[in-house]
Amino acid sequence: MKKTNDLPEWFRKKRLGLFIHWGIYAVGGIHEQELWRYRTPQEQYYRYAENFRAAAFDPRRWLDAIQENGFEYLVFTAKHHDGFCMFDSRLTDFNVTRTPFGRDVFGLLAEECHKRSLPLVAYYSVVDWHHPAYPNRGGHHELVTDPARHNPAEYLEYMRGQIRELCTNYGPLHGIWWDMNTAELADPSLNEMVRRLQPEAVVNDRGCGPGDYLTSERCAPEENRGALKFEGCDSVGRFSWGYRRDEDYYSSRFFQSKVALTLARGGNFLINVGPDGDGRFPEPAEKILIEVGSWYRKVREGLTATPMPLISTARQPVTGEPGGDTFYWILEEPSASARFVLPGKQFPDIAEAELLNTGEKLPVASRRIFPEFFTEPYRTVFGVPVDAGEIRVLKLRFRAPLLSQEAPETPVL
Repeated sequence: MKKTNDLPEWFRKKRLGLFIHWGIYAVGGIHEQELWRYRTPQEQYYRYAENFRAAAFDPRRWLDAIQENGFEYLVFTAKHHDGFCMFDSRLTDFNVTRTPFGRDVFGLLAEECHKRSLPLVAYYSVVDWHHPAYPNRGGHHELVTDPARHNPAEYLEYMRGQIRELCTNYGPLHGIWWDMNTAELADPSLNEMVRRLQPEAVVNDRGCGPGDYLTSERCAPEENRGALKFEGCDSVGRFSWGYRRDEDYYSSRFFQSKVALTLARGGNFLINVGPDGDGRFPEPAEKILIEVGSWYRKVREGLTATPMPLISTARQPVTGEPGGDTFYWILEEPSASARFVLPGKQFPDIAEAELLNTGEKLPVASRRIFPEFFTEPYRTVFGVPVDAGEIRVLKLRFRAPLLSQEAPETPVL
């Protein structure tokens, strides 16, 4: 696993990405894992390909929505668990060019991404419910197929051929996002080929060999102190990643919390949306992207500064520059009052405080003592919104560099 500084600059600098799950499952509107979760007969499921027309799909509109809402890179499902390819693979007829839509969706997206210099990453599922050589034995995220046709070596060569297509037919590619290696297939040369063909590409840790970064949010924040890069992700829909007709959607506030706590600890984050069969983002999903994007653009400088784990608390991560005088407090939890207080033994006087959400300058003071409770000097910011609908980010500039590396007392709000 590479250390953060060893990764391509784009992946270190661009922190919020959009994940898009789109495939023939969107025609059914049931679930992207319909074959496995609902046991739909394969011959019935495959008819979705015959009805995939994507009448409203416009890559320019998708890219407009991505960039206007502050998203900085795109991860798109080139092949999901059902084995259907959203790119023009010469290795299978089970791909989007054989549908009524008839065009290479991945290619159209790649062309538009290149025009805008937006990094594009290809999601690729190791599990494959369509290819006869994949060893579907009925395990986690697996169907049951004919064991006489199972051939892991043959399937690995199929994957190698498709990954080579993705890395050579679409111009600059910024990564392969592997998923669901349930069969624990091993072939480190696949990642080596990606890196050789696409020097700016990153590969995650879910493939057939060592990856460049971690994809589990549980791995990194407290344990590696930012030494290893990690990427969290979640879908706007509570029960699916692809389009689900009767989906329940999370709130924008839910995603603000996910993004804030992940980025402020050094990670990247992907918010996923599943377009419908026509290629439209569902209205509730679009609303989340707009609201989260608007908030992110305002507070981005605080979320993407260097993590400061020694002066962070569980729900109040801090970012800044070691040895500097400017730091950011990410206030994830509701406040008990409109005063933000720091212990004076660990922190110099506050010269200036700004609420990034609004750009408002807030009053500050240094007091020798506080009535009733404190006998030590405390630094105070006044007028912090208590019932704000957004995750608040405070930018504090101190009158001297913050040199102490000891964990301070928890701020009192």
